[in-house]
Amino acid sequence: MARGTTAMEVRRDGVAVITVSNPPVNALSLDVIASLQRDYVEALRRSDVKAIVLTGAKGRFSGGFDINAFDKKPKNEKPGSLSIDFLTDIVEDAQKPSVAAIDGIALGGGLELAMVCHARVSTSSAQLGLPELQLGIIPGLGGTQRLPRLVGLPKALEMLLMSKPVKGVEAHRFGLVDAVVSADDLISKACYWVLEIVEDKRPWFRSLHRTDRLPALEETKKILNFARVQAQKQSTSLQHPLVCIDVIEEGIISGPRAGLMKETLCGKMHEMSQISKSLRHDFFAQRATSKIPNISNLGLTPRRIHKVAIVGGGLMGSGIATALISNNFLVILKEVDEQFLDAGISRVKANLRNFIKKGQTTKEDYESKLSLLSGVLYYEQFRDADVVIEEVIEDVSLKQKIFSDLEKHCHSNCIFATNTSTIDLQLIGQKTSCQDRIAGAHFFSPAHVMPLLEIIRTHRTSSQVIVDLLTVAKRIRKTPIVVGNCTGFAVNRMFFPFTQVACLLVDCGLDVYHIDHVITKFGMPMGPFRLADLVGFGVAVASRKQYLQSYPERYYNSMLIQIMLEENRTGESSRKGFYLYDDMRKASPDPEIKKYVEKSRSMASIAQDPKLLKLTEDDIVEMMFFPVVNEACRLLDEGVAMKASDLDVASMMGRGFPSYRGGVMFWADSFSAKYIYNRLKAWSKDYGGIFEPCEYLATRARQGLSLAAKVDGAMSRL
Repeated sequence: MARGTTAMEVRRDGVAVITVSNPPVNALSLDVIASLQRDYVEALRRSDVKAIVLTGAKGRFSGGFDINAFDKKPKNEKPGSLSIDFLTDIVEDAQKPSVAAIDGIALGGGLELAMVCHARVSTSSAQLGLPELQLGIIPGLGGTQRLPRLVGLPKALEMLLMSKPVKGVEAHRFGLVDAVVSADDLISKACYWVLEIVEDKRPWFRSLHRTDRLPALEETKKILNFARVQAQKQSTSLQHPLVCIDVIEEGIISGPRAGLMKETLCGKMHEMSQISKSLRHDFFAQRATSKIPNISNLGLTPRRIHKVAIVGGGLMGSGIATALISNNFLVILKEVDEQFLDAGISRVKANLRNFIKKGQTTKEDYESKLSLLSGVLYYEQFRDADVVIEEVIEDVSLKQKIFSDLEKHCHSNCIFATNTSTIDLQLIGQKTSCQDRIAGAHFFSPAHVMPLLEIIRTHRTSSQVIVDLLTVAKRIRKTPIVVGNCTGFAVNRMFFPFTQVACLLVDCGLDVYHIDHVITKFGMPMGPFRLADLVGFGVAVASRKQYLQSYPERYYNSMLIQIMLEENRTGESSRKGFYLYDDMRKASPDPEIKKYVEKSRSMASIAQDPKLLKLTEDDIVEMMFFPVVNEACRLLDEGVAMKASDLDVASMMGRGFPSYRGGVMFWADSFSAKYIYNRLKAWSKDYGGIFEPCEYLATRARQGLSLAAKVDGAMSRL
């Protein structure tokens, strides 16, 4: 069968089986849709066809509309030509019934296509969902109208607003599918089902015309208004979830065809929005992180990683252990004495119990996962470990000793990884003879929750080691970025100016809490000072020394955090930092901060500047983030990062940069390299080297080049 098409086979019993084929996920490209229309018209015309079964090739129904086709749609396309004229008027209202045979995935447009059919038969493990809102768009092939009519309004809103897919078994329970069968019986059962519809042995349901699962009008309005409140709580910056709710309401109040037309018109508008472009960039950028030149294209086979040893059972070590055992790795956790070891294992248990509370695992699963973990005090048990991850305090000499000990006790192919966030890997491995097996595996706190894994390689790290760690990342469901070796690597190096500029602005006269407010309003999960409290001042000061040593020419040495640390204000852990914290760890401003700020200002190497007090919120955002963009440009120029899209993923997953802005570099291109360069250059004259634009940025500004190249995407899952 050709790529990007459909094929129709008419069986002896009179059922036409139409199969979508567009590897790898049978996405609905423009070619597939055109082929599907031709096959349907023919099947409905032919006298030897009684009914139709729609399915997908190679165990996948359809991953949905091809995102790459958004920009290729005909400019003069009639609104609703696909959703109304074809899917509704031809397929759903046909005189011959259709049944969807679903295996693998039916997501986005794939599920919308299945819902047009008059019944759905699914395997138990199939995934069905409408994840369009994750990409800044709404369903465009009738999903807003048919899903509430099949599963009820509350469940439909949950699936839509949370982009939450359901398995076949759950879909059957809620009425989204009519039967669950084995993969081997899928087509035969679907054919049997559709023939029974023809023979009036089963009801012929047209999803769009069902009302039995819709609540009364007054109850409908209550449910939709509650959903609007919840959507706005999730993000005040995103409008498309509210538009999706409005479209659902239109269909219930004014009728389904009115709803379909509003869905079509609103969907077209949001497809072209900047937020959708940003979220689509994020979608492709995440999938491109594992495509690494001279690594992923070498044909190397990942080695079997069965057992992982962790040195250090603190917050990070226990979090890493949790992530590993949750995904069926055997884990050895080492500590220096019984007290520390018990504390580390208790943290792992607490993490697993928290998963149970959130419904992410069961009590039975808790025991089986915990059985994969063992605690030790000595290295002798490391003999059969495939990977060791070191997670101790940021002390070079201590890490060097640990790696020297590991070389003595582990087998010759064992990978030695460090979770250091700043220290040069070559320093850590300096006293070993196995530097080809040393890499960074930098998790982000909390390690069992945060989705990013930064894999760091030196010029000596073998390609096989990187391939193996990429496989570990995939197994523990982390998105990996592979970067080169330098102080701070990619995420922390890129963001090291962020807190420094914040402190500079405070020393120059701005208010701590105003800065945090502006940054959270921009879309970050927290401002720089709330983040400093969360990380802890001890870590901040230790990292500061590394950056000062490595990048002295662009370092602003504020004394603010050091002053507070000397007063035993260490951050959230001590309930006192830039904020005060109650028993529930809720933060509130502290009036006493003023005295520390005044002391820092008196010691500052820069004078207070009245004109900074007139900065707009946009000015503050630019002063905070343009140095981050500048540092990201240096990472690209030095080859530490291979592509701008990796840095976008790093900024979003590692630091919470808002995904609806597409990541630091994608967002930067919404200005221009020239604009950013000119702003930085002007600030550098007044406030020093922290703002000095790098040559990479200067070149792009002169030549009018983009900072973030377009990511080539594979077929989408919409």
